[in-house]
Amino acid sequence: MDKKRIVIALGHNALGTTLPEQKEAAARSARAVADFVSQGYQVVVTHSNGPQVGMIHTAMNEFSQNYPEYTDTPMSVCSAMSQGYIGYDLQSAIRSELINKGIYKTVATVLTQVTVDPYDEAFYRPTKIIGRLMTKDEALAQEKKGNHVTEVDGGYRRIVATPKPQSIVEIDAINALLDADQVVIACGGGGIPVLSQDHLLKGASAVIEKDTAAGVLADQVDADMLIILTGTNKVCLNFGQSDEKALDFISVSDARKYLEQGQFEAGTMAPKIEAAISFIGDSAIRKTLIAKLDPDRPLVAGRDGTMIAK
Repeated sequence: MDKKRIVIALGHNALGTTLPEQKEAAARSARAVADFVSQGYQVVVTHSNGPQVGMIHTAMNEFSQNYPEYTDTPMSVCSAMSQGYIGYDLQSAIRSELINKGIYKTVATVLTQVTVDPYDEAFYRPTKIIGRLMTKDEALAQEKKGNHVTEVDGGYRRIVATPKPQSIVEIDAINALLDADQVVIACGGGGIPVLSQDHLLKGASAVIEKDTAAGVLADQVDADMLIILTGTNKVCLNFGQSDEKALDFISVSDARKYLEQGQFEAGTMAPKIEAAISFIGDSAIRKTLIAKLDPDRPLVAGRDGTMIAK
């Protein structure tokens, strides 16, 4: 009998921010991953990289300012560095948890590129704020290099596009590892955004929304379930208001309706719902669970979080 396959998407709360926080958070997240592996699932893990890629971008560009002979580091390279840095902590922590359960299998991080459309509207309207606070002169210098900046409280910060993911370049390698019943970490931070130019791939000055990429990943590995771990226990209607209502289940049709009504905030819950809708499509089998990670007990569908299905 074939094993069921799941994609687990770890959000910022499951990873922490600083190096010590990330190591501790990765250990907690590893327990949830190991629990699903011990239940017989094939598991692929994807993750956020928001604070980490910003930290790397700032550090590398500070380095280039101090050493003019070095150029600024492209966003695509920063994204690749964050995949390795986070993947290292995750695969080490998951391996340890599996061994504690008497399970001996490889955990591998795949450096993952994701193609985006060069004509995506997001490139004309960049909105994702990254990097440190800059002075006006520094912001002008960035604009001269062709980068976009925006004014914020206290100064300026760089902004980049958030195009939609199209396809995962290394999907065959990811599927091969899953078919071999190994645990895979892939598409970290939404993947490294690349533009396809004939047979060449060129890094894009952008970041991909990690929840949207998780939906594409789940679709392309033909997963049975997408699990998105976030900071809230359940998806809610009228979130933060006196009539807030937590939902145990949402049909795909209702999810579309709530999105149109503006029930879910852009950049937080909305991308998760969009990913769920895209992944499930017309399937009567696929499901998405949006839940909060509790490191003290296994995550159980039907008890925890909000289930989205046909």
